[in-house]
Amino acid sequence: MTDERRMRMRMRLTPLLGMALALGLTVTDVAAQAATTSPFAPVILVNGLGVTGYEIEQRIRFMQLLRQPGDLRKEAEKSLTEDRIRVWAAKQAGITLEKDAVTQGMSEFAGRANLSTEQFVAELAKAGVDEPTFRDFVTAGLLWRELVKQRFAPRVQISDSDIDRAMLMESSRGGGTRVLISEVILPAPPGQEAEAHAAAEKISQLRSESAFAEAARQMSAASTRDNGGRLDWMPLDNLPPALRPILLSLKPGQASAPIDLNGAVAIFMMRGLDEHGPASTRPQTLGYATLALGPAGSEQGAQLLQKAASAKRCDDLYSVVKGLPVSLVTRPDPAPQGALPKDIALALAGLDIGETTILTRGAGQELLMLCSREAAVDEAKGETAPNRDAVRSRLQNERIGSYADNYLADLIANAVIVRP
Repeated sequence: MTDERRMRMRMRLTPLLGMALALGLTVTDVAAQAATTSPFAPVILVNGLGVTGYEIEQRIRFMQLLRQPGDLRKEAEKSLTEDRIRVWAAKQAGITLEKDAVTQGMSEFAGRANLSTEQFVAELAKAGVDEPTFRDFVTAGLLWRELVKQRFAPRVQISDSDIDRAMLMESSRGGGTRVLISEVILPAPPGQEAEAHAAAEKISQLRSESAFAEAARQMSAASTRDNGGRLDWMPLDNLPPALRPILLSLKPGQASAPIDLNGAVAIFMMRGLDEHGPASTRPQTLGYATLALGPAGSEQGAQLLQKAASAKRCDDLYSVVKGLPVSLVTRPDPAPQGALPKDIALALAGLDIGETTILTRGAGQELLMLCSREAAVDEAKGETAPNRDAVRSRLQNERIGSYADNYLADLIANAVIVRP
């Protein structure tokens, strides 16, 4: 059936409605009577636009070719009804397509199957699907895409923070292996390493979570001391690679042997293991910044912490030291976990971007903030770094898509849909 013939059949809907009024019939009566006489007559009326029995059969065959599951007749009627609403809404908004837009859209769709438009249409024909069915399907989609773009794109603003969160490996929390651990970090300044190791050995022998928590409160220099050294669930990937096998070897309630850090000694106790998947060895690249606070309890350190409380990003730390030497802030280039100082890599494991913790390093303290966390790139394997522009575009499309879904639901709820 040609496009012209199909258009004529649809345009017959208005005279049919006039006839219905003249004879005192309902729209349903007209559709029902028409359906018994011709496969090209409307069997569903959507805001005055008809869906024919022929189109339903064609959409069913199209769905079969695309291997769509479910009740295909029901799905075909649903998708055609939605297409009519999309076309109707676009017409109401004055949306038109540029020349050759449909042809290009058909080519793009066929390209998903690695076929040219001609090859794809030939495959459709083998399944009994005519070319106008494919064209109508693409046209409705293009009109809707242009409508929602014009209607919702101006509302969508993607910030750098949104992109950071989307690129976070923590966005996949819940998959893979997670650990629930407690920590005790003992200072080991020069000349006091032996004493720190002796104390760490005693703590490593503890087999009670309560006793370990008490040791953390009494002796730990980590910011978790007030919470008994307890950390929240975290993906194993977030921890330094060298620490992962150590933790996986522990049973709940068992503490690790002392682990040397930069000017400190760490002991960990396993409290829980959540194995949603295999233990990962996936490397990460971390970016961070530090703010030197000076000796613990110093007045300058307290003032800096107060100012830093409002910092949401690493760049904000430079405002915190305004009027002071900018060297108080250090921000190394992002580096693989394994290349970071052990104490920093460990402290970053429990942080999301923009979060901070306090490190005790020797006689001084530092505020540590996580700037970025991304999958490490292995250029030898042809891997490339995440593209922020691509992530921004994906987030924009996702948000516009969410608006579009809600908009379509409203249009369907308010549409005049008549079935015989």
